[in-house]
Amino acid sequence: MNAPDPNTLNEVEQIKSRSRHLRGTIADGLVDPLTGAIAASDNALLKFHGSYQQDDRDLRDERRRQKLEPAYQFMIRVRLPGGQCTPAQWLALDDIAGTHANGTLRLTTRQTFQFHGIRKPHFKPAMQAIRAAGLDTIAACGDVNRNVLASANPHRSPLHAAAGDLARAISEHLLPKTNAYAEIWLDAPAVDPGAEVEPIYGPLYLPRKFKIGIAVPPDNDVDVYAQDLSFIAVEDNGRLAGWNVLAGGGMGMTHGEKATYPRLADLLGFCTPEQAIAVAEQVVCVQRDFGDRTNRRHARLKYTIDDRGVEWFKAELESRLGFALAPARPFTFDHNSDAFGWQQGPDGRWHYTLFVENGRIADRGVRRLRAGLREIARVHRGIFALTNNQNVTIAGIDAGERPAIEALIADYGLEREASLLRQNAMACVALPTCALAMAESERYLPDLITRLDEVIAACGLSDTPITLRMTGCPNGCARPYIAEIGLVGKAPGKYNLYLGAGFHGQRLGKLYRENIGEDAIVEALTPLLERFAVERQPGEHFGDFLVRVGVVPAVVAGREFHD
Repeated sequence: MNAPDPNTLNEVEQIKSRSRHLRGTIADGLVDPLTGAIAASDNALLKFHGSYQQDDRDLRDERRRQKLEPAYQFMIRVRLPGGQCTPAQWLALDDIAGTHANGTLRLTTRQTFQFHGIRKPHFKPAMQAIRAAGLDTIAACGDVNRNVLASANPHRSPLHAAAGDLARAISEHLLPKTNAYAEIWLDAPAVDPGAEVEPIYGPLYLPRKFKIGIAVPPDNDVDVYAQDLSFIAVEDNGRLAGWNVLAGGGMGMTHGEKATYPRLADLLGFCTPEQAIAVAEQVVCVQRDFGDRTNRRHARLKYTIDDRGVEWFKAELESRLGFALAPARPFTFDHNSDAFGWQQGPDGRWHYTLFVENGRIADRGVRRLRAGLREIARVHRGIFALTNNQNVTIAGIDAGERPAIEALIADYGLEREASLLRQNAMACVALPTCALAMAESERYLPDLITRLDEVIAACGLSDTPITLRMTGCPNGCARPYIAEIGLVGKAPGKYNLYLGAGFHGQRLGKLYRENIGEDAIVEALTPLLERFAVERQPGEHFGDFLVRVGVVPAVVAGREFHD
């Protein structure tokens, strides 16, 4: 393990260095009655525990006028590798949402749950309630490996089950070993931080966040090209032969800084099932030792690989592994979306995938998502499988159980007629809670889609799937740079429009219009959609069409993103 020069560390690295293995003064801040916040330095550490401090930005100005501190609150994110939970856990999380949070559950773009609007007196009780449900929030955020994604629903095939198993195994293997989480949130006996060792991460953990996804072709529902590390299942006569390995993907960038950019992961080779854990650990260790700890905007694995070269990275990885990766095996992806409604698995059990617009589980009008899923959880004997597209599958339904589930779906208005554009759309949370948001996303995208659906219908394209994703800032949590239509917040009501990405996430989009509002977005897209309807080739996707006819160039290398 290479020891970084302490004189060159950025501020966050210095906070981690003095944190006593992620303890800081979080425990003291939780019991301070004079403020709804915790210390600024502890906010960087709080992420490792699965939470962000936020405030209600809708109320900022009014509270400032009243000389009140911001309406501080906390977001809590659950660690849920592979996105699976039991009905009992769903009920427990639903109760936490009502008792400690803002009365809603949020399904994230990384296959887990988030709670919003948690005030400080409810913070620790909420964390303890999550643990009582057999779950935790360890490393759901922070400069560590975060929630490990897997192609949704392990009941779909043996390969899907293997993907879920690998997600959980990697997640457990790469968890921080510090006792800080248990001490702060679960009142565990304290241990001497000086005696603790982080055998994988070391005392400073990683330079930035690290994301892993596991896909089962032909579905690229985990967006493997957007992950720091990905595994793609390789089938051999119905069994798992092993995994193709990719590394170096990532979405985040900063407006106006061309040295920052999204990047697609590189295909490195193939490993056996028995080698996968070692591959994951050593990729993390290479990034631990060579990632940039001076400039956080340059600290992701994608920059480490671009700075040193893919061949250098592969050689360094194989040197640490003690074996070479085999040549990559053939694979094919054809989409990164979800299949909604009823499906039957090979074991005869049924699965129902429910559309959840932008991942928000709430009761709104006749569609009572939260209440309906709560009642389903009371009778369901299978699992709930969260998708990476912010939807949920009621999985493993026995044939005799199906009528009861169907009745509840109907009674609570859970079925919704949604256009293909809406079904293939994602948004991050953005305003009013995300501190980084420059524009709306979750609250606004549904209205924009309504306008675009009118254009699409007029063009005769209602049966043509198109991916659309929106984020409130350039960090790209909803992965907009690999959507055929990507919208990235620039200012209130203003977005950068990116076009030409691949339908299953295999190509980056290109900036087409900068800093435009709703009317300009619709005006820019309308003639392109009209032209697509007339000139497309059989089976051609919108992004491919835009590249073929020269509207935007094909972008596959991150360093070419801003050219």
